[in-house]
Amino acid sequence: EVGVELYQQMLEEAVAAARAGAGEAALLEEAWSPQINLGAAVLIPESYVKELNVRLGLYRRLAALETELDLEAFAAELVDRFGSLPPEAENLLEVMSVKQLCRRAHVAKLDVGPKGAVAAFHKNDFPNPAGLVQYLTQQMGTAKLRPDNKLVITRAWEDRKARAQGVKRLLQGLAELAEAG
Repeated sequence: EVGVELYQQMLEEAVAAARAGAGEAALLEEAWSPQINLGAAVLIPESYVKELNVRLGLYRRLAALETELDLEAFAAELVDRFGSLPPEAENLLEVMSVKQLCRRAHVAKLDVGPKGAVAAFHKNDFPNPAGLVQYLTQQMGTAKLRPDNKLVITRAWEDRKARAQGVKRLLQGLAELAEAG
C-alpha cells in the first residue's frame, strides 16, 4: 500500500537501524524521507515499462536522485528509452521534485488538495521560528499554524498542475526561510 519506493526505503532504514551503532544512528536521522500526498497516482506503469526488474531499477535510481537537474536528466532518459511519459510517471517525477524541496524546508509530511496544503515539520520543529512567524503574518488569512504544529495553507488549486506549481512555490519560500535560520 505504501508503494515500492517507500517500502524499500522503510525496509532499508529498519535493517540499518537494527545494525546501527551511535554513528550510524546519526546518519539514519540525516536520511529522513518526507511523506507526500498530491492526490494523484504516482508510479511507473507496467504499460510504460513492461519488465518488473527494469521498473524496480528505475525506482531505485529515482530514489537516489538529489537535485532538480538529476530529475530532469532522468525524465529525459525515460522519454528516450520508453517514449513520452504517461501522467502517472509525470506525477511521480513531480512528487520527487517536491520531496527534495520538503527536505530543504524541513517538511516531514505534506498533504495537498484543491483547497490548499497541510505541512507537518520534521520533529515538529522549524529551524527559523522567527522567520515562520513573519511568514504567517505576511500570509494573514491564508496561512496558519495549528496547535499540533501543522502549517495549514489555504489556496485554490483546482487541477493537478496548479497544485504542483503552487506547492513548489510554497515549499521554495519555506526552504529559503529554513535555510536563513
